[in-house]
Amino acid sequence: MLEAFGVSTLLVAIAEIGDKTQLLAIVLAAKFRKPIPIILGIFAATLANHALAATAGYFIADFLSGQWFRIAVGVAFIVMAAWALIPDKEDEGAAQRTHGGVFLTTLIAFFLVEIGDKTQIATALLAARFQDIVAVTAGTTLGMMLANVPAVFLGEAASRIVPLNYVRIAAALIFVIIGLWLIAAALGWFG
Repeated sequence: MLEAFGVSTLLVAIAEIGDKTQLLAIVLAAKFRKPIPIILGIFAATLANHALAATAGYFIADFLSGQWFRIAVGVAFIVMAAWALIPDKEDEGAAQRTHGGVFLTTLIAFFLVEIGDKTQIATALLAARFQDIVAVTAGTTLGMMLANVPAVFLGEAASRIVPLNYVRIAAALIFVIIGLWLIAAALGWFG
């Protein structure tokens, strides 16, 4: 459980840096200048979205087991590495179309923007790998918060601290290492 939580937290925190949802956090912070409802909206949206993704990953792994499934999960992580290298664009329109309060705007925008995102897919893959919905959901949600809360408070300055290309490369390398490790384990290369 601790391994699932730790790996999920680290993986998503790194993958989220420079992601479109982090850019959305910056846009919302600049637009509304109310960090607490934005942070609460991010938390609620992430928790709901990642709980659904982890549950789906858990049950998919239940039906698809064996060596080929473990290899497929490893390959999926390598595909995620390639995806992590692709820069995301800001989705300012999602925040502008919503007429609710700051919390509701953030909740809806984050939930919708996270659908099909690499961190949501990583959540499903991690739940399939670790077979632990709660630990993976808690870990990926914490990872999202670790990456997005500073973005809310620092606004646009957050993107000037570390060049996003370096962060994307680091995230891709981590995905590749995990993918190769899973494939090697599935093939029995570790004894």
